[in-house]
Amino acid sequence: MKILYIANARIPTEKAHGIQIMKMCEAFVSSGHDKNIELELIIPKRINYIKEDPFEYYGVKRNFEIKRFSCLDLITLDRFIGHLGLWIETITFSIFLFPYVLFKKADIIYTRDKFSLFLLLFKKNLFFEAHTFSKNYFLYSRFLKKLNRIIVITQKLKDLFIKRGIEADKILVAPDGVDLDKFDIKEVQEACRERFNLPLDTKIVLYTGHLYEWKGAQTLAEASQFLSKDIEVYFVGGTERDIKRFRAQNSEFRIRIIGHRPHSEIPYWLKAADVLVLPNSAKDEISKSWTSPIKMFEYMASKRPIVASDLSSIREILGESNAVLVKPNDPKSLSEGIKRILEDKDFAKKISAVAYENVQDYTWEKRVKNILKFIL
Repeated sequence: MKILYIANARIPTEKAHGIQIMKMCEAFVSSGHDKNIELELIIPKRINYIKEDPFEYYGVKRNFEIKRFSCLDLITLDRFIGHLGLWIETITFSIFLFPYVLFKKADIIYTRDKFSLFLLLFKKNLFFEAHTFSKNYFLYSRFLKKLNRIIVITQKLKDLFIKRGIEADKILVAPDGVDLDKFDIKEVQEACRERFNLPLDTKIVLYTGHLYEWKGAQTLAEASQFLSKDIEVYFVGGTERDIKRFRAQNSEFRIRIIGHRPHSEIPYWLKAADVLVLPNSAKDEISKSWTSPIKMFEYMASKRPIVASDLSSIREILGESNAVLVKPNDPKSLSEGIKRILEDKDFAKKISAVAYENVQDYTWEKRVKNILKFIL
């Protein structure tokens, strides 16, 4: 069986979707061994400051091929031309890949790229994975209704598509996942802290990921003022531009901003922490209803206690039995959740153990098997 996976994305990237794309491609091949799957990941030739080999950068098997197609990449000029650069890149990438996909024999064409729907809808073996609900849904609705199958990452997204006329049995809810083996590290907390020269005598509260407003990083920064001096708050992630802004915005708070680190390091950062925070904002629909954060599953796999915003998107996976849920966009509430975990070790161990048990159902391999069963 041959699969073409189309992703209009810069690979490697510091953003989480790069992890999802690469791990899904790896899992399609390794989980479909009984079907003898061959997979090509089709991506654009983008300007990229990350020069590492994608397979090494993400630590995935070389069991699939990556093909890059030309495009006019003006996205780096977004400060000057806004979304026009993205549209130019998207259109030119699609123009170059279209002849290849048109004549390439494939059993499955799988894409996260909405623009592909315009060009490839006549293909009956086209399947779309939705991660957001587009503000311009009316442009895609006619095309989405003609698809045989759609994969979404949350139940809320499925509900929205159904309200817009998509038949329920055409939609599969498949939350994101995690590579459990990558996070099953033998090093203890002390060794992980020594690896990064972190203090051994303080409590560490950790957030991994981007510093975007909808991800709630600002709420955690402000929550630090309500924590005692023996508790340190770390942020691992963010682009140079966002780090500069975030640091200036929060100079009054006791926080440590590490910046972007290779994904291979993340299991050790998580193990070094005492509390992991998922402070998503309730002010953005993508955060409140649509997101299925990869870091949530990584947190669960790390066997560390989690404090998270009480949002419908998060509650699809986390609840009172496996995390502490707090009022979103509320620094005081977040700090109280953090202190509850730090002050009750038995409780922290209990929710960590339940989260780890729950995450066994959310591996990339199981996600792929569910998708293949749904679309074949």
